[in-house]
Amino acid sequence: MSDIINLLPDSIANQIAAGEVIQRPASVVKELLENSVDAGATSIHLIVKDSGKTLLQVVDNGKGMSETDARMSLERHATSKINKAEDLFNLRTMGFRGEALASIAAVAQLEMKTRTEQRDIGTHLIAEGSVVKSQELCAHEVGTTLSVKNLFFNVPARRKFLKSDNVEMRHIIDEFERVALINPEIEFKLHHNDQQLFFLPVANRRQRIVNVLGKGYNEKLVPIEEETEIVKLSGFIGKPESARKSRGEQFLFVNGRYFKSSYFHSAIQQAFEGLIPLRHHPTYFIYFDIAPESIDVNIHPTKTEIKFEDERSVYAILRSTVKRSIGQYHVSPSLDFEKETSFDILPPKEGTEIPKPGVMIDTSFNPFSSESKQEKKQHWERGSAFSKPSTENWEAIYDGMNEALNTETEPQDASLALEQPTNEENTIVRQIGLRYILVQSDEGTFILHQYRAHTRILFEEFEQSIKTGIRSPQQLLFPATIELSTQDTALLTPVLSTVNALGFQIEPFGNNAFIVQAVPSGCTEVNPELAIAGLIDDLRENKPQDNQQAFENILKSLAQQSAIKSGQELKAQEMINLFQSLMRCYNPQIDLKGRETFKLLNDAAIEKIFD
Repeated sequence: MSDIINLLPDSIANQIAAGEVIQRPASVVKELLENSVDAGATSIHLIVKDSGKTLLQVVDNGKGMSETDARMSLERHATSKINKAEDLFNLRTMGFRGEALASIAAVAQLEMKTRTEQRDIGTHLIAEGSVVKSQELCAHEVGTTLSVKNLFFNVPARRKFLKSDNVEMRHIIDEFERVALINPEIEFKLHHNDQQLFFLPVANRRQRIVNVLGKGYNEKLVPIEEETEIVKLSGFIGKPESARKSRGEQFLFVNGRYFKSSYFHSAIQQAFEGLIPLRHHPTYFIYFDIAPESIDVNIHPTKTEIKFEDERSVYAILRSTVKRSIGQYHVSPSLDFEKETSFDILPPKEGTEIPKPGVMIDTSFNPFSSESKQEKKQHWERGSAFSKPSTENWEAIYDGMNEALNTETEPQDASLALEQPTNEENTIVRQIGLRYILVQSDEGTFILHQYRAHTRILFEEFEQSIKTGIRSPQQLLFPATIELSTQDTALLTPVLSTVNALGFQIEPFGNNAFIVQAVPSGCTEVNPELAIAGLIDDLRENKPQDNQQAFENILKSLAQQSAIKSGQELKAQEMINLFQSLMRCYNPQIDLKGRETFKLLNDAAIEKIFD
């Protein structure tokens, strides 16, 4: 039998290695940026075209490479970081295995220009599919410029499975942000298709976080600090109210390297227990400083998973540190510079006699007068009618109640609704617990869940706006300005036309800011900033299978974010309008998640309660 085991050619071996290291354009960005950081650069510029499919270019002012080093950098396992096996356990640099450039050159067209400070002239090298096409001298500044063109040009199957430009660009921004956040002493720039997305000057950690994610984060950050024999912790956590439904603003760094850890995430989540809503995630930027020999950074090809020698102890320290910072945030005193000083009482002058406090009594008040009894009797008689419904058809119920509900009545404060029934005779509208609406008439008694009902109403109104092209925007007296991170801007921009077609009027305002001029007429009480933040959360969390599903997700999200929330007081006429609008819906019984929007209490239902 002939031999069947062969040694693979270097080109094929490099492509196999590239499959582990280079999964998408963002993988190239990570490797190139980390190389620039290791080279001691103080300024790094990332240039992207067509979300990395056409061009990924990194320009840095690091120490550069000699002619020989430039050529050797394309060989597998060629590295300046390791000389002996023990060096693997004392690493503080980003790259070290010598696979990045070799793997990139195996699946792309690579061009390198580099020069060291000791040389007057640089090196220009071109490689394609692991083959060096040319290497010659060139003029170049100190540092390195690496251009990666036509990624996966020789692996069409890999290129075919790349996602849309928007998705791939979001992954690139993710990698860019991770490197920028841990290196605030370096200036970073990012251009995509000749448009500047980031300019991050040298700053401290807090300023870098704000520059990356938006000015609004400055007020959300709470510092943490702890130093033990095992680990030193520093960084920031977000205030509980900044927690979001989707993950994406959780950053862990160890010895200058970004990593992921569901184990440590659960420690932080436990520290926030009871302070953030269920299925929400806190924001955090936490930096671990630990002895290199206590961790293993080489357990995953992309080095985003790290093994800690004493995970349990680090877990406990992390949880207690975050918990303490949360406690300090809640109890720390604050200075109110807008305090109303007209209520301040000056101390009396020396020798001034202070009068004794007195009690004013209305001697004419008689709680047992006949007039009071009569008023109480009328109150209870008006509030006790439960009559038998005549039909189970919702349209008929709506028609039968329309006349009664349109009876003119003065709007009243919802907090008094339980004590003051609204409308006349057998029609009563009340708000219960700032969450439910009770509507009572000759047709029966309806108990509405105000939030669920309003989501159903808004969803169908949004659908109608799209179908008819008729919008009903309500201009805001004071337009709202919303500042987003570059990542969130990339999510909102593609769907902005759809959002505006529903009755919103949102326009770009420069530098990742948007101005909200109007909202749909049914959403006048909505907080535009919270509504947009909720929409972005849903866009990040939900991954639609097709355009139709994506469209429905936007409608559902905006309806849920814009609806009247539980705990919001409603006036009587608002409750009436809500009930009328719900009964006009083609599917009034359930909300967008299939839950009941109301219950109808008739004679049969009441009898079951008391069976």
